[in-house]
Amino acid sequence: MTDEIPVHDPKGLELARQIARAARGTAPRQAPKKRKPVQRTDEPTRIGEVLAEVIDTQGWTREVNVHQLLARWSALVGPANAAHSVPESYNDTVLTVRAESTTWASSLRTIAPQLVAILNENLGQGTVTRVQVVGPESPNWKKGRRSVPGRGPRDTYG
Repeated sequence: MTDEIPVHDPKGLELARQIARAARGTAPRQAPKKRKPVQRTDEPTRIGEVLAEVIDTQGWTREVNVHQLLARWSALVGPANAAHSVPESYNDTVLTVRAESTTWASSLRTIAPQLVAILNENLGQGTVTRVQVVGPESPNWKKGRRSVPGRGPRDTYG
C-alpha cells in the first residue's frame, strides 16, 4: 500500500464537499488516524500559549509582531499623521503606507527613516528595510462598456 500525498486545494472545495456530504450523512468513512496519547493535566491550556506555538511553528512570528505594532499606528506616527494615513501592507521587509492626500504623503515621507528605525528597534534589525508611502489612488476612466481601447481621438476640432 502506498501513501499518496493529497494535492493541496487552495479554495477548499473538496473540504466543503466533504462537510456537505457529512451533513447529509453520506460522507465516506475514513480509517481513524493514529494519534499520540495526550497527557491530561488538571490545568487547562491557555489559548494564548496554543496560538503562540502555532505562530512559531508556521513561521509567522515576524508578520504577527509587525501587525501588532502597526495596530498602534497612532503612537508610532502621532495622532495627526495617523488620522490621514493607514498602513496598507507589509511584504518582503517593505511597509507600504497609504496617505489620504499627496500633502500627507509628502509629510510621511519625511519621517520614513525614523519609522524604519522605530520599527526595527521594536521588532529586530532588518525587519523593516523601507517605508514606502503612496498617495491616494487616482480615478481610472478606462472602465465601462463604452470605453475604447487605445489612446482615442486627440484633436476633435481640427
